[in-house]
Amino acid sequence: MDTQVSAKMKIRKPANEVFEAIVNPEKIGNFWFSRSSERWVQGKTVTLRYDEYNAQGEIKVLKVEENKKIVFSWGGNDQETVVTITFKELDSSTTIIEANESGLKEDDPEIANKMMGQKEGWVYTLTCLKGYLENGVNTLRASLIH
Repeated sequence: MDTQVSAKMKIRKPANEVFEAIVNPEKIGNFWFSRSSERWVQGKTVTLRYDEYNAQGEIKVLKVEENKKIVFSWGGNDQETVVTITFKELDSSTTIIEANESGLKEDDPEIANKMMGQKEGWVYTLTCLKGYLENGVNTLRASLIH
């Protein structure tokens, strides 16, 4: 059985600005990964890099509905999960962004730790996104110490 985690946040910016911060490789480095190899477009495989952790990986962009939804998969083999990010514009200056990650295996002996780690990661990523878009703060990314 599939298990999922989710995180949701209100950002005081229109949906197109929130969406663009994620899909645009020139903006993503301000709050999430150090860099993205290209714009997130449906059908593309995008390489993401964290310079601070000397880590790199790929995502497969499965679906993009401009300013409404991004669906991608990441992780390898039996660790692969699917992330759905939705954007709900409440009015011209406020968006609810929600990240749902599914595909975590219920029978995995480490499921509780993995779920807590993914939930923590999504809450932190959305917090960094909010700080960047609302206040221009771009120094929060990669600040969590494990």
